[in-house]
Amino acid sequence: MKLPFVTQEKLEEIIQEYPTPFHLYDEKAIREKARALNNAFSWNAGFKEFFAVKATPTPAILKILQEENCGVDCASEIELLMSHKLGFKGEDIMFSSNNTPAQEFQYAREIGATINLDAYEHVAFLKDVTSVPETISCRYNPGGVFSLGTDIMDNPEESKFGMTKAQLIQAFKDLKVLGVKKFGIHSFLASNTVTNDYYPALAKELFELAVEVVAETGVTLDFINLSGGIGVNYLPDQVANDIMTIGEGVRQAYESILTPNGLGNVKLYTELGRFMLAPHGHLITRVLHKKKTYRDYVGVDASAVNLLRPAMYGSYHHITVSGKETLPETHVYDVVGSLCENNDKFAKQRPLPEVEVGDLLVIHDTGAHGFSMGYQYNAKLRSAEILLQEDGSTRLIRRAEKPEDYFATLYGFDF
Repeated sequence: MKLPFVTQEKLEEIIQEYPTPFHLYDEKAIREKARALNNAFSWNAGFKEFFAVKATPTPAILKILQEENCGVDCASEIELLMSHKLGFKGEDIMFSSNNTPAQEFQYAREIGATINLDAYEHVAFLKDVTSVPETISCRYNPGGVFSLGTDIMDNPEESKFGMTKAQLIQAFKDLKVLGVKKFGIHSFLASNTVTNDYYPALAKELFELAVEVVAETGVTLDFINLSGGIGVNYLPDQVANDIMTIGEGVRQAYESILTPNGLGNVKLYTELGRFMLAPHGHLITRVLHKKKTYRDYVGVDASAVNLLRPAMYGSYHHITVSGKETLPETHVYDVVGSLCENNDKFAKQRPLPEVEVGDLLVIHDTGAHGFSMGYQYNAKLRSAEILLQEDGSTRLIRRAEKPEDYFATLYGFDF
């Protein structure tokens, strides 16, 4: 059973000040997650988590993670700009982008971010548009299918990201000639894996690659970035990943592959967005209407504008009716928003307790790729973000948009 991190009584208190819909984040749990991750990899002296800003690009959240010794992983100039203005220093910023405009490489160099090159062709492009740094990383794509046992986890060959092994080796040779002194290897082979085996399997593949690459190029390998991919248990019957077990599995691979090959000082990095934040955010929405046709519908004041994943991917997000958490699920509903698109559904044929107009619904696991994927179809306005602080109080960390925000970029009209 999935239970909200906020009680009905607390929600009723919050909505007196902040109208629904809104995203709510649990500060205490976010801090605990960061500490657990750092503890799980404390055996590696250089370990650092670079939180994937794209998952939750909210300054108050980034500051919490900064206070917990995390860096940031940025994918665009604006993410770089925000991180820099928040006080993240160059070495605390990883720039992992693709199809990158020249000005974004230039700005990354200006603030001293560590650049992670996605394509072999970008070696020459980087040299042409800005200076080549002394430390750089390259992203590896092994191709084929990535599997654990008989379970296919993902298809790297279909991914637009990363270089082949031959390209990565040649990139290291070229970059060494251009003056790079320290190198990193980065790879992302599967998304949202709910298994403790993924990271150790990824680590083993990257560690073996690292030994081969160093032997062939003679470069100084400074770090290996395991990127993201550790997922969360969106489904109520899934068992959450155990970060201590994962960290121990990576340690065993490290000590059996890297250490005997003279690479025992290589730092490990991670870029976890979903794992760090998703379980610690809820989308809070109120039931506006009920409708009965060929199905029973529950219409809420949130929509795919506030949480796109179900509409885009058909993703499951658990839904709790606040105050009815322990009641039997006697009814089956489609839970829908108000957009003029039939995929604007948070749930299809979902068993729930009987829902009434006015009920508050808690949509779980929206702390990552929730607010950040919002858009403005039907001229809908983005919702507020609220932080449930460690002392139980709440703080508005992003106000809801107003009509004037929507019209702010228009010229020639006065609204």
